Amino acid sequence: MATLVQAVRLALHYGETHLGVTDIFGEDVGPPLGGVFTATQGLKTAWNTPLDERGIVGAAMGLALAGAKPVFEIQFCDYAFNMIDMLKVAGNLRWSSAGAYEMPIVMMVPTGAGIRGSIYHSHSYESQATRLAGWKIAMPSDALDAYGLMLSAIVDPNPVMVLLPKALLRVKGDKLIPGEPSDPAELSRRIDAPVGDRSNWQPDWPDVREYFVPFGSGELMREGPTATVLSYGRLLPVCVQVADELRQSHGIECDVIDLRSLFPYDWPMIARSVRKTGRVMIVNEDTEVTNFGEHLLRRIVEEHFYDLLVRPRLVQGKHLPGIGLNPVYESNSVPQPDHIRSALLALATDPA
Repeated sequence: MATLVQAVRLALHYGETHLGVTDIFGEDVGPPLGGVFTATQGLKTAWNTPLDERGIVGAAMGLALAGAKPVFEIQFCDYAFNMIDMLKVAGNLRWSSAGAYEMPIVMMVPTGAGIRGSIYHSHSYESQATRLAGWKIAMPSDALDAYGLMLSAIVDPNPVMVLLPKALLRVKGDKLIPGEPSDPAELSRRIDAPVGDRSNWQPDWPDVREYFVPFGSGELMREGPTATVLSYGRLLPVCVQVADELRQSHGIECDVIDLRSLFPYDWPMIARSVRKTGRVMIVNEDTEVTNFGEHLLRRIVEEHFYDLLVRPRLVQGKHLPGIGLNPVYESNSVPQPDHIRSALLALATDPA
């Protein structure tokens, strides 16, 4: 099974081979490194840029207006805060031109904590991203979804941001990408660049096939009548793990929904689950003030107030300027399994 980052690489290869991707670029994206997380190793259209995030997004916008179809990487989302104004312009363009000008750019960016990245490599970006009207925002939690969301991003005429959870990039999926070899070792031999001299290395791409995950389509990972858990990205697998534990230990069965895309998001799936359970908890690792989860909570309260049996919960990161390098600092800055477990148990047993 492919890892999440291998799935991204396979999607980009499919995109440049079959979907018209013309340029894949960013800091260290081209040879010899192929991206700091190896998402772009071996891609024929990948090239390196200067260390200039504003220049990268500006180049992508210019290429798109000239008829190209670029994908660009911002090496860490922590480096994307200095270009919010340009991202806003990219999101405005198709709307302000009444559809006369398309903006088919894809921005992929690693986000979140979990790799001991300290203050400059551990931010979350979804709250800033979802504030950018005109953009579609995706955040996969497994390899197959990463592949399908990336292909959907490539063919979309709007700007799309694919947020990649850093801590999940090396995690293997449990479902095969169409056309992927069933042996993970074979896949690695074929598409992972060797350590050391890569001057003569060429990937041997498997014949992967088309697979799209539509934006605005969530996935029900676990099902149960007791409570609704909404999450995405890095903490989605943790929510699934906690739900499985509580099912075994307390007989508590919950709906666990992977949003997969944050804008648009699957409101019909959310609404059905909230009406069914009457108890809802939203989990992410972004900081707690103006958190994207607060938007979901507000809408749930406004539209389903009389369906709720108890107050909804939001489990999120602490409102801190950054995350420390020390593991103790990081684990006390963003939600951990114990935090999610205690919050979900309290939600499930709160008297109605």
